[in-house]
Amino acid sequence: MLRTTFERFSRQVVLKRRLPHRVGGEHIYVSPDASLKFWKWNLNKSDPLLFDWAVEFIRQGDVVWDIGANIGLFTFAAANLAGASGQVLAVEADIWLADLLRRSARHNSGQSAPVDVLPVAVSDSVNLARFNIAARGRSTNHLEQVQGSTQTGGVRESVMVVTVTLDWLLAGTPAPRVLKIDVEGAELQVLKGAQNLLSTVQPIILCEVNLNNAPAVADLLHAHGYTLFDLEADGASRKPLAQPTFNTLACPALGR
Repeated sequence: MLRTTFERFSRQVVLKRRLPHRVGGEHIYVSPDASLKFWKWNLNKSDPLLFDWAVEFIRQGDVVWDIGANIGLFTFAAANLAGASGQVLAVEADIWLADLLRRSARHNSGQSAPVDVLPVAVSDSVNLARFNIAARGRSTNHLEQVQGSTQTGGVRESVMVVTVTLDWLLAGTPAPRVLKIDVEGAELQVLKGAQNLLSTVQPIILCEVNLNNAPAVADLLHAHGYTLFDLEADGASRKPLAQPTFNTLACPALGR
């Protein structure tokens, strides 16, 4: 009961926080309406692995796509690490969170990559779909057609959104070297809509994978020559996997 009350109190609260210095230290806007952890001042303590992965995989000049960007921890860490010569595309279906991303993007000091924010959902077709805003934290929002997380706490609101595919995005924006996917159970649909991207561009993929989707995701990525690793394992000790883990690293055969 106390947690539920606190979550309701947190709705649409906006806070200004600073990214860790190792990913630029710039200010971004966050909200405990996405997750209660954002009441904390120190963002590095809220999701240190996300920053670790950005530091490990993002290089100067990179194009990065963040699919399911939420409040943009990875988005803006990547923008700093890619530098002014890079480019970041943040895709977020929740209009309220997309507005936060745009507010943060306006703080660009000129040393970071420009961040474009696209308020759509990504799936396996260009279409319309229902998108559920979670009763608890907005970080667990999900397309109605998938099960989503056990942490949603129900549905606060269901809204109509435009869905696009990654291949559709590829036709109109620079191809990514790094692709991060966190879409609360819709990752299989996202990857099904990326056949051209996976076969020709072959970005490095950082992907959250629902257990129910793991066999199909493995088949799809292996068919395109990807090798799977546990993203949470230490880089030096990562070994190829037959099945994805919850946080999966997929490396292309081209070794980019």
